[in-house]
Amino acid sequence: MSYKSSKTGNLNRREFLKSSSGIALFIGASGIFPALVSCTDTKKIQEQFEKHAITAWVKISEDGQILIYNPASEMGQGSMTSLPLIFAEEMDADWSKVHVEFSPQESDIYGSPGWAPGSKLMFTVGSRTTNSYFNVMRKAGAQARTILLFTAAQHWKVPVEELSASNSIITHKSSGKKISYAELIPYLTEMETLPDVSEVALKDAANFQLIGTDIPRTEIPSKVDGTAQFAIDVRLPNMLYGVLERGNLHGAKPTLLNESEIMGLEGIVKIVPFDYAIGIIATKLEQALKAKNQLKIDWSTSNASGFNSEEIYREYEKIANQNQSGEVITNEGDINQAFRNASKVYQADFKNDYVYHAQLEPLNAVIQVTEDLQKAEVWVGSQQGTDTKLGVPGVLGIPPENVNVHLQYLGGGFGRRSLNDFVEECAVLAKEVAPKPVKLIWTREDDLRYGTYRPMSLQRIKASVDFSGTIQAFSHTVVGDGGNLVASGIRNDHYAIPNQFADWRSTSHGIRLKHWRSVGHGPNKFAIESMLDQIAYDQQMDPVALRRKLMVNSPRALATLEKAVEISNWEEPSPEGYAKGISFVEHGSLGTGVCEISLNKETGEIKVHRVWIALDAGTIIQPDNVKAQMEGGIIMGISSALKERISVVNGQVQQRNFNDYSLLRMQDAPESIETVLIPSGETPQGVGETATPMVAGAIANAFLHLTGKHLRHMPFTPERVLEALNS
Repeated sequence: MSYKSSKTGNLNRREFLKSSSGIALFIGASGIFPALVSCTDTKKIQEQFEKHAITAWVKISEDGQILIYNPASEMGQGSMTSLPLIFAEEMDADWSKVHVEFSPQESDIYGSPGWAPGSKLMFTVGSRTTNSYFNVMRKAGAQARTILLFTAAQHWKVPVEELSASNSIITHKSSGKKISYAELIPYLTEMETLPDVSEVALKDAANFQLIGTDIPRTEIPSKVDGTAQFAIDVRLPNMLYGVLERGNLHGAKPTLLNESEIMGLEGIVKIVPFDYAIGIIATKLEQALKAKNQLKIDWSTSNASGFNSEEIYREYEKIANQNQSGEVITNEGDINQAFRNASKVYQADFKNDYVYHAQLEPLNAVIQVTEDLQKAEVWVGSQQGTDTKLGVPGVLGIPPENVNVHLQYLGGGFGRRSLNDFVEECAVLAKEVAPKPVKLIWTREDDLRYGTYRPMSLQRIKASVDFSGTIQAFSHTVVGDGGNLVASGIRNDHYAIPNQFADWRSTSHGIRLKHWRSVGHGPNKFAIESMLDQIAYDQQMDPVALRRKLMVNSPRALATLEKAVEISNWEEPSPEGYAKGISFVEHGSLGTGVCEISLNKETGEIKVHRVWIALDAGTIIQPDNVKAQMEGGIIMGISSALKERISVVNGQVQQRNFNDYSLLRMQDAPESIETVLIPSGETPQGVGETATPMVAGAIANAFLHLTGKHLRHMPFTPERVLEALNS
């Protein structure tokens, strides 16, 4: 009996099952995985194997070790544990025997339908990994358990309904027989029929043994002892090194003026021109970087020429003043009538500068192309994407199945590594020197000057209240480049405001943009939450009382508010010179945060001392890891709110490295961060991007309570703080 597979060649079933020193359990589900149906004879089994591209999600070795594949990137968010944990829960696997590896980058097999109906993407962005893979991994794990139970039933010749599984052991209660998953291997390999696993029963949440418990993350030991492999660690025989000089004027075209001089330098193998850069390939990285520093390039102008980021806000204000709306995002009720009937109208502009991703590991990739240019091997830390082969087939002009991507750990992503520009650049270089492998490395200066930033934007918010102080209208206009990059998070679905309007008014400056942790939620939620406190302050209302009224129809959101109030002792006054501010955010999960700050009025420096957050993320897979995500998000939120900014003068990025791109330092971190989780039993929601956008609003609101002054331009640098104090 045999089957055909374009990925594995012709193997008979027994050989395939015994491959990789263990046993592959075939997982299938219509629309997600190739279906495995009940077979009544050998011929039908063979037909099924020939018809479907069967694959494995799990392998069991003869000593009981279990290998489970993780289809998502691991960039510190814990997917290397959370997704296999979900699988192991339904499989009833002994977690102490579980090992985890990245799955092959094959979206037809390992993709999730959680992004869009009919899609099967491998895309680790938007805090949607656990959410989109939750049902996929549960069903796949349950299918594995079903096959094992079926095998034991066949072996013991008992009805499968009489069997139960727990901790990698199958038990027949009436006879007292027990058998481990590992002991089933010889019987499974000899089976001539398989169970129908197109529909399998999932556990009741009350019976979860792994989900909801604090399980240590699988990859942490290797990261601690240095054995974890990131793409930058990859070394191949005869490997060459590539670097690019891209300048700091986005979109400018280069003309190299000293090519012969560069080619005469030691170790230089090739110069590769790009439309926007000059590439150098050398035998050593040091040689490539030395040559890069000696390049003489005449740069053209570009769409960014003449652009000044600080001055452009005046143009943004003019765009916001225009009577004509932009792209309408929200239009509920009658906003104009509400303003006409208002007791009082509030209006304010909020601004935010460009922000850099600042991921710790510099962008890099290793690619080896065969001499005939028909196949490629890729080693890279990527957040994957709509193309799991990361653009390499297009660069090389070969079929996707001829590209094999070896996913590595990511030393930070935050959205930057969901763009494949650096992978495609490496493919261009590797094609030039095939079959030798090439490692492309972006220096920190490369990535900071020619990076892809969270867009700058202006938010104009106009709101009205009636005679009772109740908010009746809320209008939000965002001006900036990037569409959803600036417009996400603009809706107020959890606030009962009867008349709402929001629109986006487009600009373009030729600056490279990309998703940055929480995308538009950061600027938009800062503006929304700051406006709410401005109204509460003017109306002499407690900002918590104001939000309670607004959340009347959103009990889950209200629960996070009440819990944050409780754990922060909101009702108790802060010590002299300190103040608390509150902010609510939804980004998949729902969260309310409180920051307590102090202010040095001489220097203008804000210090965040304590942070409390209450979070409803639905079903919690790993509580301790969720808290870690909250802590990381809060630190990143404080950093972006107080320090981080990219400035552009005459189209050129002014910052070069971490000496002039400020990040939060250890001495600036809060003294404590307390997170309380509110399990709701709903489908798991993302947590990686909930904490970050709530911080700026909470800090600004604490500043308002402390000083009676408003902070409306992120980051809140000391200069801007002093300006606000003196306004």
